[in-house]
Amino acid sequence: MSAPRTLTGLDLPWGSPGGSVELLKDLYLDPDGPLKASAFMLVPEDGSPPPDESTLALLDVPGKQLSGEGFWAYVDRLTDAVTARFPHTEQDVVHLQHLAFGATPALLRGYPKQPAIGLVHGTDLLFAAEYETQGAVLREAVEAARSLVVPTAGMADQLRRVAPETDSGRIVHIPWGIPDALLAEPPVRTPRGGGPLRVLYAGRLTAEKGAAELVAALSGVPGVRLSMAAPVAEFRRLARERDLSAVRHLGWLSRRELWAAFAEHDLLVVPSAKLEAFGLVAVEAQACGLPVAYQPVPGLRDALGDSALPLDLLADPQRAPAELTGLRDDPGALEGLRRSGFRNAARFPLSRTARDLAALSAQVR
Repeated sequence: MSAPRTLTGLDLPWGSPGGSVELLKDLYLDPDGPLKASAFMLVPEDGSPPPDESTLALLDVPGKQLSGEGFWAYVDRLTDAVTARFPHTEQDVVHLQHLAFGATPALLRGYPKQPAIGLVHGTDLLFAAEYETQGAVLREAVEAARSLVVPTAGMADQLRRVAPETDSGRIVHIPWGIPDALLAEPPVRTPRGGGPLRVLYAGRLTAEKGAAELVAALSGVPGVRLSMAAPVAEFRRLARERDLSAVRHLGWLSRRELWAAFAEHDLLVVPSAKLEAFGLVAVEAQACGLPVAYQPVPGLRDALGDSALPLDLLADPQRAPAELTGLRDDPGALEGLRRSGFRNAARFPLSRTARDLAALSAQVR
């Protein structure tokens, strides 16, 4: 039997930051990648095309918003654009890349006869809890999807809290994965050489990511240098609220640039304040030989466990400086975290994620 013809997409502009975008690229957009699918995103404001336009349709659908009647009008326009670009007769399975936001109801309305698989990301659950409209979208997706894919047990628990009516029998655990090539050949590390502890934060600077708390905890700690790989506009906004004069801003890095940055630092800190679906950036850092410290929130606890250092900036912010100066002065502790991180990252090859998703798609087809 031939592989199912899969349709998927995100109603985000091409070039948007975020783990769900990176996962979409990894799984569906690489012409030589593990899954073959038709996919869409939105036209970016600057009009820049993706590297290979044949693998991704960019849809020009204005008026995106998160709630109210305007949201449903936007969904109608997006449904029309998606179905015009991808005839329903050419699709076997739909992959919902979020259980919330506009792409999910657009795909469910545009392709009602195709079985849908929902992939749960952390932002789905956060926004469903905050916005009434997104809560309604999530409940609709939970009811419609044949299977609900969660990358960690923590996300399954959170999904059941947000949508108690969820049928646990349709929840499937498939961890996200990182490129096999990275696991096979990580970048060459730059030795520290006895200088300051080179600490890295990598990601968005939205409130739930905990970056402001990290800056406050590390401010003035001797022998610790914090760098941030984050979007420029978000860094400038945070700089209006916090003193970032001692923080080295790296800008928003491409995937390979980020891997190179991992090799030039001594510790990645992931201070997420609420939850993470999986924590791709942390596992990729481990694959690059970069030890990780993390806020023990749902999702991260499952993906990292004791392979990384739990660092509770919310409950005990005063502990962080002592922990980091301890690592600075104990190369053996850093090396132990590096070895355990390598072992942990090896558990999550992207090829296995793709293989499991392909098998699930064939099963619901």
